[in-house]
Amino acid sequence: MEEYGKILIIAMPVFLALIVIEKIYGIYKKNDTAPLIDSVSSISSGITNSVKDVLGLSLTFISYEWMVSKIALFHQEATVFSYIIAFFVIDFYGYWSHRWAHQINLFWNKHAIHHSSEEFNLACALRQPIASLANLFTFLLIPAALLGVPASVIAITLPLHLFLQFWYHTKHIKKMGIIEHILVTPSHHRVHHAINPEYLDKNHSQIFIFWDKLFGTFQAELDDVPPVFGITRPANTWNPIKINFQHLTLLIKDAWRAENWKDKLTIWFKPTGWRPENFEEKYPVNKIENVFDFEKYGTQNSQKLIYWSVAQLLVTLLFVSYLFDNIAKIGLPNIFIYGFFILITIYSYSELMDKSKYAVFWEGLRFAVAAAIITYYGDWFGLNQVFYLSNYIILGYLSLSFLVSIYFITIDFKTIQNQPINTLTTK
Repeated sequence: MEEYGKILIIAMPVFLALIVIEKIYGIYKKNDTAPLIDSVSSISSGITNSVKDVLGLSLTFISYEWMVSKIALFHQEATVFSYIIAFFVIDFYGYWSHRWAHQINLFWNKHAIHHSSEEFNLACALRQPIASLANLFTFLLIPAALLGVPASVIAITLPLHLFLQFWYHTKHIKKMGIIEHILVTPSHHRVHHAINPEYLDKNHSQIFIFWDKLFGTFQAELDDVPPVFGITRPANTWNPIKINFQHLTLLIKDAWRAENWKDKLTIWFKPTGWRPENFEEKYPVNKIENVFDFEKYGTQNSQKLIYWSVAQLLVTLLFVSYLFDNIAKIGLPNIFIYGFFILITIYSYSELMDKSKYAVFWEGLRFAVAAAIITYYGDWFGLNQVFYLSNYIILGYLSLSFLVSIYFITIDFKTIQNQPINTLTTK
């Protein structure tokens, strides 16, 4: 946990800098592909995922280390060669786990969050799941285990492999010539994120595009079919925690309502989106039928809400940075209390972004949690040792946040409802 936290402390500012550069470039080119409120939701999703990973809230049924101890034909040290093998095997593992996440109902729940943005930009790369609480696909690493690649090499290569998937989430880089035949490029990945019928369930590769060509899931970006992004059953919320469990909620409801026991048991492993017969008529859900004729979610917002949401995100990043940099000092079980506070924080301000009246309740709850922590420990997890006014600053910030939420719910949102659409901003 501590080592991964240190890695994230380095990675976070790099990702944020690139997101800001893309935003500035888009404004300069008069083609801004990163609305601020969408980016806040995306980065917030990345925070929830990284907190989950740092807290170790994932269960692996078959560990790679165990597989190596049982089936390795050779013994390797951590060499350049072993890292190359690990990278290729992880990319193979990534292709199939990614493909199954798209094709099997149950597994789509953990991946839908990544596709939920109706934009395509670097920030949406950070939309990663908290619903992936169990790793079922470690067996795909068997080739590396057979060759005796050390577990330490896999542990280092996995996050590196994930971080290398960040750069191609952009609309600003067009086709890249010969590279298109070797690596996954922005053009390939635009196809993957698109909901156009021509593009659905294509280009599952993560680094090397040849897996799709080998296994029949490749589709080039067509000049006459501009990709449209999102998911066919729109999330209709900025709240990343809600998005993580929307599909699972629908599966549970459909399984409960199904009259046929076969449907109750098999719905989980049917193709993604499958529902029992006549359920679309009996229990309809919002679904995009014409990808070129639907309204994007949450485009009408006051500048005040947008800038307040950005401010909330930046403060949350400060809280998260302190957690990641002080995991050992905070210790167990306090890191779980801290993680719970972060999740409440993101739930709270994303509810406000959704213009939900319940945002005030969540703001009140997080203030109560923080006040209880400071009262019980006399400190914010040792922060007073760094800055002695920290308790007052944190409680002052949370008090202000609570009051601002009341303002938005009681005044700003009601004002917006009475304004003409053309006076509102979509950025």
